[in-house]
Amino acid sequence: MRPKFHGVAPALVTPMLADGSIDFEGLKRLLDHVSEGGVDYLVVQGTTGESATTSKQEKAEVLEFVKKNNPKNLPIVYGIGGNNTPEVVKYIEEADLEGVDAILSVCPYYNKPGARGVIAHYTAIADASPVPVIMYNIPGRTGINMSAETVLTLAKHPNIIGIKEASCVIELCMEIYKGKPDDFLLISGDDVQGVPIIAVGGVGVMSVIANAIPDKFTKMIHAALDGDFATARKDLGTFLAIDPLLYEEGNPVGVKKILELKGIISSDVRLPLVKASDDLGERMKVVMAKDNL
Repeated sequence: MRPKFHGVAPALVTPMLADGSIDFEGLKRLLDHVSEGGVDYLVVQGTTGESATTSKQEKAEVLEFVKKNNPKNLPIVYGIGGNNTPEVVKYIEEADLEGVDAILSVCPYYNKPGARGVIAHYTAIADASPVPVIMYNIPGRTGINMSAETVLTLAKHPNIIGIKEASCVIELCMEIYKGKPDDFLLISGDDVQGVPIIAVGGVGVMSVIANAIPDKFTKMIHAALDGDFATARKDLGTFLAIDPLLYEEGNPVGVKKILELKGIISSDVRLPLVKASDDLGERMKVVMAKDNL
């Protein structure tokens, strides 16, 4: 068994019905699918779970459902983040985090705070949280990129245990690894950068594609973690063509379409996202057939 939060965690999509309500039967099928695919832990209500358009009540219902329908009793990371620090702290204090192994908290967006503000934000969250905190750097969504210096300052907090790094800047990951405490986790937030980030000291990936193709993706990441980079590099090539299609019309639009093509859930999403176009679906079919996905 791998150490906790090492390996692959699908950032679980939130299956939905045509009327916009949550499809809990579909969520059960998804949980079975990823668990059978060999993933190592689960991320609930991250970006790919459409956390921006689910209510607090819905988030709590999804979390509770995952807790009760977790066939392999995998560790759970729950997304609690935002750009209003007091509200995030209040959310943490009020949430039922029993059975949650860590929270994933995105770097504050839109406000675009400086480094001192980011440090104060995460310090307040870590001080309030009864479970460990994993930071999430995704400048493409937040508008700011956390520097290695900021990350390493926060890594000293005893309740901040790692970072999901989705800047796609490999040099930044190298800087973090070079200066981090031994037990601080460097986790890729980008699927195709998972193998390269492991090569420079990462411990795995919080993944979009692992929702739909958990077995092959997990096999690749496990090979890299075991030092078999010849296998990992070869397997990585099979994901290069499908990866940009996942985001062409927004996330999780693409991965939900693949899940629909596989008969697991529908491709329904909530506005302002819309379902994948027929053209995108047809191109996905071609790539999936060609690369045996």
